[in-house]
Amino acid sequence: MKKLFASLALGLSLCLCTAAFAQTAPAAPAKTEAKAEAVPATAPAAAPAAAPAAAEATAAPVLVPNKGDTAWMMVSTVLVIMMVVPGLALFYGGLVRSKNMLSVLMQVMVTFSLITVLWFIYGYSLAFTEGNAYIGGLDRLFMKGIWDNAAGTFANAATFSKGVVIPEVTFAGFQATFAGITCALIVGAFAERIKFSAVLLFMTLWFTFSYLPIAHMVWFWMGPDAYTAKEVVDEMNNKAGMIWQWGMLDFAGGTVVHINAAVAGLVGAFMVGKRVGYGREAMTPHSLTLTMVGASLLWVGWFGFNAGSALEANGFAALAFVNTLLATAAAVLAWCVGEALMRGKASMLGAASGAVAGLVAITPAAGNVGIGGALVIGVVAGFACLWGVNGLKKMLGADDSLDVFGVHGVGGIVGALLTGVFNSPSLGGPGFVADWVTAGMVTAADFSVAAQVWTQAKAVLVTIVWSGVVSLVSFKLVDLTVGLRVTEEEEREGLDISAHGETAYHG
Repeated sequence: MKKLFASLALGLSLCLCTAAFAQTAPAAPAKTEAKAEAVPATAPAAAPAAAPAAAEATAAPVLVPNKGDTAWMMVSTVLVIMMVVPGLALFYGGLVRSKNMLSVLMQVMVTFSLITVLWFIYGYSLAFTEGNAYIGGLDRLFMKGIWDNAAGTFANAATFSKGVVIPEVTFAGFQATFAGITCALIVGAFAERIKFSAVLLFMTLWFTFSYLPIAHMVWFWMGPDAYTAKEVVDEMNNKAGMIWQWGMLDFAGGTVVHINAAVAGLVGAFMVGKRVGYGREAMTPHSLTLTMVGASLLWVGWFGFNAGSALEANGFAALAFVNTLLATAAAVLAWCVGEALMRGKASMLGAASGAVAGLVAITPAAGNVGIGGALVIGVVAGFACLWGVNGLKKMLGADDSLDVFGVHGVGGIVGALLTGVFNSPSLGGPGFVADWVTAGMVTAADFSVAAQVWTQAKAVLVTIVWSGVVSLVSFKLVDLTVGLRVTEEEEREGLDISAHGETAYHG
């Protein structure tokens, strides 16, 4: 237990040192938002009596959050929490052997809790405030400034529409769940043989040095209200994250969440090593019933994940909602067809895995492609991820216990690249805003599929390299401090007993 507390203390101290590579934001910046920066336009509490009438006439209007948008974002946040606990926990738990069931549930739940706490201490600030092209600043450290004392109200965060805002605290809560589930996804790659303390220390390091920079690079920008005139466009663009400046499209986290986590999981599978008896002993899932329940909860919760990323209850949320439904269903069918062709039978595990593959692939595309594009993405993801957990896994030679890379890595890459194809208006996509001053959308004539796919590919490559390097260094540091792996005796006994002193089943 002393080692556990020592690990946590070390991890927290290392995290807080992140300020060394963060550029502190100005004293009173415009407040940012996840994929849009909040630009609060709060009027003075009381205009001086002698203030010129002209000054009052030009005062910025007070932006009031829309209650419907705010309510939708809170519902979406709850849905994402359901994805993690119980959804992901049960999905993973059913896939391991019964002697490791509780250890996986613990790793998912405690990881999610740890990251949530770190998010509100420093994570949100480093991801979604103005800093440099790679990382944010410390303007929201410990969530300071979330309450505007001068105005007597909460600070606002922008959406994707000019003049439309939600409370910044709502946005911060929504994004906390994204950070939490991303880290929890990694657990599946090295399940059944890693130390609990090692999991927590690694997650602290990786969250700080991989998740936060990638989230900032992909999603941070100054928000639509900052684009007030043509003269400020270049200045505002230069304040955004590096990958956002490229014009990469990632609606809900194909790079930030899935590829990022999948690469970390693959590195972990290599670093921790194969399970005792891997390839010689049966390591079949102990409860496909629970896996099916978990997959179902993931599917339902994913509507909050994807549709909530519109940040408003509008047409783009509806598009993301329907695309999430369709692509997932298509991937289930594709996986089942692929299994039937390969083995002569379709399996329940395959159907559940196909659902997750479709959900992963549609994530970056959810609000960025049309209905036809979502259908194609789902079908391609089903077949691609089936290959990922069979052919690719054998080629890599890693014991990725629950196929994190085969599903989330392959599915995330497929979705990110195909977003660049089907975002095209000529293929039924909505295009994207090319001019934030007038909110002008690109037309089919202006859109280059090849150029957009190249932009998507560059973002994928940056994410793979960044996460890979951070993961390698983090796992090595953890191994040198608390050690990565339990003993062979503890592994054979099962982590439920050896690590937590309890069992999932009795009798």
